[in-house]
Amino acid sequence: MSSDSSEASGAADFRQPLARVLANVASRPVFGSRRDPDRVFDRLLADAGRLGEFPGDDEFIDGFRPLLREWAAVPDMAPFGWQQAQGHVRRHLTNRAQVEHLIAEIPAIEQEPIERPVFVVGLPRTATTLTHSLLSLSEQHRSPLLWELMTPGLAPTPKERRRAVLAARRMERAINLLIPRFRDIHPIFAEGPEECTFALPHALQPLTQAHMPGYLDWHLGHDMRPDYRYLKRFYQVLQYGRPRRRWMFKSPMHLGQLDALREVFPDATLVWTHRDPVTVVASYCSLIETGMGVGLSRTDPHTIGQDWLRLLGETMARALRARSAMPPDAIVDVPYSWLGTTPEVGAPKLYEAIGAHWTAAEAARLPEAAGRPRGARRHTYDLARYGLNREAVEMAFADYNALRAEVERV
Repeated sequence: MSSDSSEASGAADFRQPLARVLANVASRPVFGSRRDPDRVFDRLLADAGRLGEFPGDDEFIDGFRPLLREWAAVPDMAPFGWQQAQGHVRRHLTNRAQVEHLIAEIPAIEQEPIERPVFVVGLPRTATTLTHSLLSLSEQHRSPLLWELMTPGLAPTPKERRRAVLAARRMERAINLLIPRFRDIHPIFAEGPEECTFALPHALQPLTQAHMPGYLDWHLGHDMRPDYRYLKRFYQVLQYGRPRRRWMFKSPMHLGQLDALREVFPDATLVWTHRDPVTVVASYCSLIETGMGVGLSRTDPHTIGQDWLRLLGETMARALRARSAMPPDAIVDVPYSWLGTTPEVGAPKLYEAIGAHWTAAEAARLPEAAGRPRGARRHTYDLARYGLNREAVEMAFADYNALRAEVERV
């Protein structure tokens, strides 16, 4: 095995499943609308309803119009990719309108305390999902579920809950049909804990769908503090009228925005997961390529490698700068070996580190949370496929590797 390979050499199978072919055929009649993205955006904005009536709405809206323009101009976009782009923008506009309207109607929502939340951060593919799943086992903890993130609202009636869960299940099934390999790499579940990316509006998620250098540059210069203030309001809506428990949040995309996160959630505990960045970059580029296959007619692995090495490297540089100004007790470092190798040993240590209690109830549910989905295949990936080598990645993460070595010695 080459030193530039992780787990296995060779590319994954990127043949088009029949469901994807059919989705592109079905989407073709509206594909021409991407020639006028401003008109499409205006329609999405009108459909969101009453957006623009509250402070901060204009700034929120302004970030999405240029995004949709650039997404429309992606050269290798497939018809279903244009549907994805519109769906992304529509969901964020609609959810923003819903959150702000609820708070306007019930001002007490803004007084909901989000106390001592835990944020799982770390580079992608460092067991952030597993860590979040284990933290979500406790009845004393509360994690946002996918169906709640898709349709935020107050405590639903049984009928409303069934409708929202059904919509999230349709998305889950669609992903599994359109991108069968995604379930092997990063499965999602309609009623399972999910990451803040679905609620955080101007995040990196569009870059996982297409190469958009303009949006990448915009994002790196964007002030994310308003986004995190909105994120808090989003979760205040989910908390209002429900039993208060300690929130467990997660997203690798928080890593580059720790200053903004800590400003809005000053008493947050950061659970920072760690893994060899050579493995991380190879695995994540494979995940990106797999996900892009549903919306693009062609993917360029080398472009994926260049984009994400730059972005992940910049993310880590920002994180290390922010970390240097934080009190040590705000951070819990979790080496990959804690949970990725021996979760039965690492999970109790993780709970102790955040001031929680690991009990027999959590231990009984551990195998299900830490296990792979039934029928899932092993994820294989090759760094060289993305035009990268070990030396380039280690150079980009030299400062981080020094920190990681310290963490693993403890």
